[in-house]
Amino acid sequence: MAPTSTLPHRTLGKGGPSVSAIGLGCMSLSGVYGAADDADSEDLIRYAIDQGVDHFDSSDMYGWGHNEEVLGRALRGRRYKVTLATKFGQTQRPGQSNGVNGRPEYVIEACEASLKRLGVDVIDLYYQHRVDPDVPVEETVGAMAQLVQQGKVRFLGLSEAHPDRIRRAHAVHPIAAVQTEFSLLYRAEAEETRRTTRELGIGYVAYSPLGRGFLTGAIRTFEDVDGRRAAHPRFQKENFDQNRALVASIEHIAAEKGCTPAQVTLAWLLAQGDDVVAIPGTRYKNRLDENLGALQVALSQEDVRAMSDAVPVGAAAGTRYPAGGMAGVFL
Repeated sequence: MAPTSTLPHRTLGKGGPSVSAIGLGCMSLSGVYGAADDADSEDLIRYAIDQGVDHFDSSDMYGWGHNEEVLGRALRGRRYKVTLATKFGQTQRPGQSNGVNGRPEYVIEACEASLKRLGVDVIDLYYQHRVDPDVPVEETVGAMAQLVQQGKVRFLGLSEAHPDRIRRAHAVHPIAAVQTEFSLLYRAEAEETRRTTRELGIGYVAYSPLGRGFLTGAIRTFEDVDGRRAAHPRFQKENFDQNRALVASIEHIAAEKGCTPAQVTLAWLLAQGDDVVAIPGTRYKNRLDENLGALQVALSQEDVRAMSDAVPVGAAAGTRYPAGGMAGVFL
């Protein structure tokens, strides 16, 4: 199925930005899943805009600034067409898992650096990428709110925050969006979080909605696992076969629907509620087109239930991240 020329939109939070239901997560444009050519990446971003995508998600951690620079160059002359999201809070610790910094002074410093790299005057949606357990979220969000007051940021978001922390943050300043990994394979924490975000009127941004590529059906054997994926428990030998069997059940449903596994998976995700948008990542135009084709896949409530039953909550083998990464999520 090909993408539509005018994409459906959903609003993030009460009075937040209206964005294409499927956006583009930009992490893979900084070499995470294999080498990425900057010129090709910029061309992909411009192509996505031409297809109607207007939600682009970056972070100062992706390539430690590289990603924002690529995105900024691609958006020159087109900035007005998009909702630009980026994140702060992770810090570089060579040889170790990333650190975190939620101190108010760092929030301001990080935002100024992102604005410069992006080449813009304002960031539409600014997220705390990872919670800093040593800094009260009220202090971090208080500094983020100052950025809104100064006109440097329009809306605020949190990533991988526990529902209790979301409530505390929202009491300081309205939170427009929360993002966590959310897919058929990994959704227990997302579903728990969404009970809170729906109550508070906060939008939900699903990253890794295709299970880091597993749910596309392209990774069929253990030998297909390469690069960054090899470090993730879901792709390791002891877990691979169990997860591959779950994906096979989705491939069967996709075949019945006359679409690809990625398309039916994204359609399932968007069917979870109008508060949900997805930001699958890719380096390739044909994959972008495939993902956008999910917007034309019609699923009945029975279809959605059948997919949920085929991959029950908690059925995936292996944690979402290696141990170091798991220590920093859902906090």
